[in-house]
Amino acid sequence: MPTSKKKSDSANASKRSAKKLPKKKNLKAAGDSAEGQEKLVTSRVVYEGKLFRVTQDHITEPNGKQSIRDVVRHNGSVIIVAIDSSKSKKDPWIVMERQYRHAAGRFLWELPAGKLDPGEEPLAGAQRELEEETGYRAKKWKPLVEYFASPGFLGESMKVFLAEGLIPGDAHPEDDEDIELRLVKLSDILKQIEKGNIMDGKTLSCILLYDHLRRARRK
Repeated sequence: MPTSKKKSDSANASKRSAKKLPKKKNLKAAGDSAEGQEKLVTSRVVYEGKLFRVTQDHITEPNGKQSIRDVVRHNGSVIIVAIDSSKSKKDPWIVMERQYRHAAGRFLWELPAGKLDPGEEPLAGAQRELEEETGYRAKKWKPLVEYFASPGFLGESMKVFLAEGLIPGDAHPEDDEDIELRLVKLSDILKQIEKGNIMDGKTLSCILLYDHLRRARRK
């Protein structure tokens, strides 16, 4: 009996000390307030390569604490969800790529994507990347979402576009790109996601968002 009472007292104390999370109906839009922003004191480049550079930033946090952050700086990237719904609007075909990724040490199935050139408009970059990698052009373009893949250390913004009304053509990838192209049904991609066979983060997030939005529109 004494043991049970100790456990009960401990559980009650834990409940009393636990913080209640605030409940909010709506989240603020990203970047809509200067509240709680850090102050950059100094920044120096510690590495610079062809695709990105790394800076070491001395910052003052909103609470006044001094910190050092290593940040990968990048021009940003575009991702294209290229849709062929000519055969089926309920289960459209999506342009997918298979290529070897050295950092991952394996072949990955991915959506077409690529880095933006300095000063390049995101839509123009998406149109350029789709044609370079796949040969396709599209009659209709629409922004889908923008996100940061790993904002703890990576400053790369990923801008996602929906491309419809595809027009086939000849691909002309860069010299270091060896890409296998496939048109795959949305339902088949979703099945592969469930099986754990799609391991590329941008493809996972973009396909699941696209499927969610399609389902929401049909309700």
